[in-house]
Amino acid sequence: MSETISVCCTACGRRHRYTAPSYPCACGKPVAPALDPRGTATVVTHRAWDEEWVGVRCAACGERGRWPRPELGCPCGTVLRVPVDEAAPGRSGRDPGSRVPAHRAVPIRTARDAVTAAVLYLRGLGHRDVRRADQRPLSGIGLAAAGLVVQVDPTAGPATARDVECLWLTGMAESARCVHFSLAGYARDARDRADLLGVALFVLDPTGVPRPANASAVTLDATAD
Repeated sequence: MSETISVCCTACGRRHRYTAPSYPCACGKPVAPALDPRGTATVVTHRAWDEEWVGVRCAACGERGRWPRPELGCPCGTVLRVPVDEAAPGRSGRDPGSRVPAHRAVPIRTARDAVTAAVLYLRGLGHRDVRRADQRPLSGIGLAAAGLVVQVDPTAGPATARDVECLWLTGMAESARCVHFSLAGYARDARDRADLLGVALFVLDPTGVPRPANASAVTLDATAD
């Protein structure tokens, strides 16, 4: 089962019980980071992509993956990074009986959650090398993997035709397939342009499940395990 430890807020001194979230490994076993009860939580003062992830090795199959670093929000307003023992294998939870779709792990409350949901979904498609894109898109967050360019739009407004066109141009330059994730859906002209250019559109619902929004996305989604 996932591990629970006591975490002390370094700002106000309040103590919290924290349970590590579980994520599905490619082998199907749910894996949670091994928490360090002797460690000290640290305050999140800025965001950097490399600091958002932690290496976790599945105790069942031995595969090592990068998963979102555990965080805790204190009522005083402080966000804390929970200490993790990266040398220990991840804790396995209940066997789900079949592979858990990787994109169902993270309910979306923040922009970071939206990116995490997209990353987990792409891993479920077999893209284990998802990383931050070298070039930042005009809007949203850019991701990349072998043969794939991705844009995640966590804003409250529908994605536009320009968003789709810019992603497509990036994909053309890199000879890569294009995938777009949006929290707020797509304008009509954005859907039309995506259909013309072959860009896969997904809408992220609040549970973190990407829903195909056009034919290209349906085709891509059919390749998921």
